[in-house]
Amino acid sequence: MIQEVTNTENTESEKKVPSKNKAKNRAGNQAALAMLIDIYPLAFSRTNIRPLKIGIQDDLVADEKVAKNKIKRALASYVRSPNYFRAMKLDSDRINLAGETSGKVTESEAEYAKTQLKEFHQRRRDNQRRQEKEKKDQESQQRMSSKLEMLLTKKG
Repeated sequence: MIQEVTNTENTESEKKVPSKNKAKNRAGNQAALAMLIDIYPLAFSRTNIRPLKIGIQDDLVADEKVAKNKIKRALASYVRSPNYFRAMKLDSDRINLAGETSGKVTESEAEYAKTQLKEFHQRRRDNQRRQEKEKKDQESQQRMSSKLEMLLTKKG
């Protein structure tokens, strides 16, 4: 019985570690993105998100204003956001670092973005359902513990 409790505690603590790392990575990605927004305001924005030129990473590396690892983190965060996928509509203009038109979004790219957006929303719904179920299970467990405690104090 004691070993079961220990295993449960280990599992719970192990679950918390990845979320800490995930939050840390997210903060690093957001800091790198903020740097790109400051340096290239015509290309990167939190409010006016537009599709980026194919190969913009090479342009950023060649410009040498931001470290390569920060560029990768920022771009990954930027182009995987739901708002970026929403901006990826058929024949939308892609932009370069100067904010100038540099190509168009193709049909396959627009379809890919739609698929990614649907998957994002499905993951969000699944996570919400999972959290609601966990909350209900926890409340049920607490009610059961409370009732058990009341029974024990009545008899004791």
